[in-house]
Amino acid sequence: MALLSTSLLHAQPKPVAQSVRASHDVSIDTNADAAFWRATRPIYAEMDKSGKPVPGYRTEIRSRWTKDNLYFLFLCPYQHPYVKPSPDTAHETYELWNWNVAEVFIGSDFADIKHYKEFEISPQNEWVDLDIDLHKPHHEAGWRWNSGFAHAARVDEARHVWFAALRIPISSLTARPAGPGVTFRVNFYRTEGPPQNSKEIMWQPVMSDTFHVPEHFGLLRLVSK
Repeated sequence: MALLSTSLLHAQPKPVAQSVRASHDVSIDTNADAAFWRATRPIYAEMDKSGKPVPGYRTEIRSRWTKDNLYFLFLCPYQHPYVKPSPDTAHETYELWNWNVAEVFIGSDFADIKHYKEFEISPQNEWVDLDIDLHKPHHEAGWRWNSGFAHAARVDEARHVWFAALRIPISSLTARPAGPGVTFRVNFYRTEGPPQNSKEIMWQPVMSDTFHVPEHFGLLRLVSK
């Protein structure tokens, strides 16, 4: 898979999030005050699909990386959680996107932007990962793919914030070794509330009724510090 060249980056500038190198891998952790997560450069998902602010739901996203893994932490303010009854956290949940989730869409193929990976976590720590190919009529069939990613979720009811942490094997995203300057295509999303009054909050607005608009992805760059 072809990763972004320097010349292409300058020709087509995109918003850039940064993932900060960590010296070693850690157990997945939703504690935003942990030293591992403090050494990051947060970005925020706070817009709807058309680019308008979504007041009250500004979602903080942090990222770190090692030679083997890419980490993400979501801090998600909530008011009206909409979660699946009888959650199954031991097995992948198909159609988890019908409930409140935090999502990472990430791709390493800059030649074919319609091919990327999707990762979802619910406040109850349900999960699904998908190998998305928009050339296929039913891209949701990609849920049969398995990345081997680790995940955790926690709800702080007193603060009305839920947390989601992910540890994604870099080998599930690209064959290229991780290193400073390696760049991925990425967008971050979350959903809030029941279908009749749902909120869709995202980093880069998709200008569409679907999240699957890779033309509107931003970039994630691995940095050393």
